[in-house]
Amino acid sequence: MSRRKQEHQQHGDQPHVRVAVIGSGFGGIGAAVRLRREGITDFVVLERADSVGGTWRDNSYPGCACDVPSHLYSFSFAPNPDWPRTFSGQEHIRAYLERVTDVFGLRPHLRLGHEVLLMTWDSGELRWTVETSRGTFTADVVVSAAGPLSDPRIPEIPGLDGFPGKVFHSARWDHGCDLRGKRVAMVGTGASAVQIVPAIQPDARRLTLFQRTPPWVMPRMDREITGAERWLHRRLPFTGSVRRGVLWGIRELQVSAFTKQPARLGPVQALALANLNRSIADPALRAKLTPSYRIGCKRILLSSEYYPAVARPNVDVVASGLAEVRGSTLIAADGTEAEADVIVFGTGFRVTDLPIADRVVGADGVTLADAWQDGMRSLRGATAAGFPNWMTIIGPNTGLGNSSMVLMIESQLNYLADYLRQLTILGGRTALVPRPAAVTAWNRLVQERMKRTVWNTGCKSWYLDAGGRNTTLWPGTTGEFRRHTREVDLAEYEVVRLPVREVVG
Repeated sequence: MSRRKQEHQQHGDQPHVRVAVIGSGFGGIGAAVRLRREGITDFVVLERADSVGGTWRDNSYPGCACDVPSHLYSFSFAPNPDWPRTFSGQEHIRAYLERVTDVFGLRPHLRLGHEVLLMTWDSGELRWTVETSRGTFTADVVVSAAGPLSDPRIPEIPGLDGFPGKVFHSARWDHGCDLRGKRVAMVGTGASAVQIVPAIQPDARRLTLFQRTPPWVMPRMDREITGAERWLHRRLPFTGSVRRGVLWGIRELQVSAFTKQPARLGPVQALALANLNRSIADPALRAKLTPSYRIGCKRILLSSEYYPAVARPNVDVVASGLAEVRGSTLIAADGTEAEADVIVFGTGFRVTDLPIADRVVGADGVTLADAWQDGMRSLRGATAAGFPNWMTIIGPNTGLGNSSMVLMIESQLNYLADYLRQLTILGGRTALVPRPAAVTAWNRLVQERMKRTVWNTGCKSWYLDAGGRNTTLWPGTTGEFRRHTREVDLAEYEVVRLPVREVVG
């Protein structure tokens, strides 16, 4: 019997699996490992690209790295004693995910080049029909790990289509475009731009930054991890666990300043301002780069190279967003003009309007995008009312402002594991769908706690949706979230079973 037939029961001409996982970044790979550790082997990981890695595969721009220490930005069940730096680069993180895929035997479950086009709940069969670019599957449970940083957002700029040069987003970097001697426009000054600017500034003839809002930038305390340290972590693995625990504990202690007492961030803001004043001598440039909002309201960025790069003679900072393109002339909202041969957009992702939501059709024939048209809402960041046996990894209000998302992912994997256990205990063809009242109660709790956080102090950030609600971040510690997602409370769910079919004869 072929491996394909061994892995799948057949539902008509379509392969059927117990679980279909969407995406192969940290969320998808983590879900696959957890499924195997729970003894579940009847699953597939559907990935639209030709390799694993998620955002760490897609973002390969110059200077790309993580702003969370590597020993914390990795799975607790797959420690890596050989991280080369305290803040490792994109290529090392991607290699780590490839290694986890191999070590835990996930390759047979991968379906690369399978872009998910549509997921439809079949109420008659209590299963999902998942249509992909390379065939259709059915599944009892769908785990969406597509992630919020997977689909780039490029603003609609009048005249952009007529620009004669190269145009691309930081997450779709054109490595065939040689920037040496070119006039480059960088649109946006967020986390990606802060890493890109120092990397490309020496090559560009002229680099123009279009900045709507300046970020707060703190020095990046990065260094090479010594051979002795790596040897110690290999020989005595508990030392790596201790290192991870210390990094985690420091960040847990910082959370209350973001979520309960934003005024305590005053000393941090003073340090950031001192860093700016020390790095930028020109008063006019310093004024452009000085934020007018409280530190922490938007993501705090880490770089020791950004300010020195911006101060170089071949860099111009336009303190206004890009408003129009006329040929090779770029015009800012304040009327400033600049010539460019290449435009790079560092304008973020579709975080609060996930594209995958348009492709999910629930029990009532309503898409998830329509269900969330007034803002994303889920139960414990995982399940959505009207969508049985469907779960998100990195769902609404599970993001973090100061720690590792891998911690949150592992908490959600705990919830996923118990969800599947409950289905097994219930037996038969069964589905769980969250009660609307439970979803409402959970979101009321989250949004009530959100009111006192630094993220609600007035700045405009990608954490907020079109209605001004923060549907992105978790307003508490990672320890609190882990307690909330340790197990599934069946009282929050409706149990759905197949209707009894009458036998006529």
